[in-house]
Amino acid sequence: MIAIDTSALVSFFHDCKSPAADAVELALEQGYGILPPVVLSEMLSDHRLSKEVCNLLISLPSLPLLKNYWERVGYLRASILRRGLKARLADTMIAQFCIDHALPLITADADYKHFQRYGHLKLESLV
Repeated sequence: MIAIDTSALVSFFHDCKSPAADAVELALEQGYGILPPVVLSEMLSDHRLSKEVCNLLISLPSLPLLKNYWERVGYLRASILRRGLKARLADTMIAQFCIDHALPLITADADYKHFQRYGHLKLESLV
């Protein structure tokens, strides 16, 4: 299983040629792509998405949030911000979900490097 970030999904759906889009395509074809709940929410927030794409996203598997998830999100974000680095809340939530489930993350967002370095997030691909 591998988690898919919003940035990678957007790249994939816009037919961009990138390592992240290629990794998403492979994960979807092979059936091992997982959507963190925050990614699903972010994607469904785009009112321009077709019903077909929405249905595809909803059909993708996910995993539950583990006990004390929200506390770990807060501590992870604090550890990144304490270093003067960028840590958006949604990114932190996605990173913690992946860390909790030991899932690598397919992303096209370089901001996740902070979570890789200080939170031990495994990254599959970056821009």
